[in-house]
Amino acid sequence: MSGHSHWAGIKHKKAANDAKRGKVWSKLARIIIVAAKAGGGDPAQNLTLRYAIDKAKAANMPKDTIEKAIKKGTGELGNITYEEVLYEGYAPGGVAIMIEGLTDNRNRTAPEIKKIFEKRGGALGASGCVNWMFKNKGFITVKTDVINEDALMDIALSAGAEDMENTGELYEITCPPDAYHELKTALEEKQIPVDSAQVSMIPDTTVAVKNAETARKILNLMEEFEDHDDVQEVYANFDIPDEILQKIQ
Repeated sequence: MSGHSHWAGIKHKKAANDAKRGKVWSKLARIIIVAAKAGGGDPAQNLTLRYAIDKAKAANMPKDTIEKAIKKGTGELGNITYEEVLYEGYAPGGVAIMIEGLTDNRNRTAPEIKKIFEKRGGALGASGCVNWMFKNKGFITVKTDVINEDALMDIALSAGAEDMENTGELYEITCPPDAYHELKTALEEKQIPVDSAQVSMIPDTTVAVKNAETARKILNLMEEFEDHDDVQEVYANFDIPDEILQKIQ
């Protein structure tokens, strides 16, 4: 499995506790604020905001919290400004790392991200050093026990999917970003339960990690980035075999 699907599963387990959920909601509120500020507070007219609200609902974020974030973005509840930031670098083992963030102080965030890289055996790189290894795509997962593979593939391809992979527990479906909404809607209309859905950065190729200690260092680095308040998403191109992942979890 790729770094994307591995990390999505690990994050899902960790998000179960209340403290983690509160941090997730705080980060999702920033996404909603930025989306509403850029394109208005009506999700019917603002696709980015609609996606942000979908993510918030998937994380069980309360409706009034979502509405408050929208109002902060449109200026109804004061003026809050977050700046989009992107950091690129390497984890142990030569694994590419890309970090998307929203910050109210770039001069604070950048040194903190650099420090995390260095503390965990990685290195912050120059702008553009790894982002060419990733492509922006819609990424939807469905559990393999809810539908036959051929049936799901027919539905997905008809709705704009470009690829589908059976990883054992999950079907991983990718599509161009502009086909994401149509694909997600098609699955919902067929009443197919979606395990996760987002527009994400997917690696073109992966780096095999065959050493348990290196794998542990990579996951510790990913976890520390995830815990940073200004970090929204962390993408990586590691490929850790299941037997090694089971040893270190």
